[in-house]
Amino acid sequence: MKLTLPEALRAQILAEARAAAPRECCGLVLGRRTGGEAAILALHPARNIATAADRFEIALEDHFAAQRMARARGQVVIGCFHSHPGGAAMPSAADLVGADEEGFVWLIATPEALAAFVFENGGFAVAELAVSL
Repeated sequence: MKLTLPEALRAQILAEARAAAPRECCGLVLGRRTGGEAAILALHPARNIATAADRFEIALEDHFAAQRMARARGQVVIGCFHSHPGGAAMPSAADLVGADEEGFVWLIATPEALAAFVFENGGFAVAELAVSL
């Protein structure tokens, strides 16, 4: 899958990752899909209600708010973002356990880097991430 992400949103995710450390930041990704491509148009940062510092769990109220926001903008929730403050910008075993929606985009950040994946066929595939101005 090819994803387009405005530079301002990439910078926002990295800033969220730095601000949340040593805990994980998290949120939902809003946009549009067309065939094998998706355009990321907005982020909806969320409260991380996980009890462990190295996990994330999006507060249900924040998930519903993101869905309402997407609908109002003519968009859909196409994925999530979260950080791995002390690790790599790669899906973890915990991420795989929490993933279940086919085609869902996962943006994973460290304080310095951002990578994109899509959940498909029971695992994560690297997504092509094009950052635009």
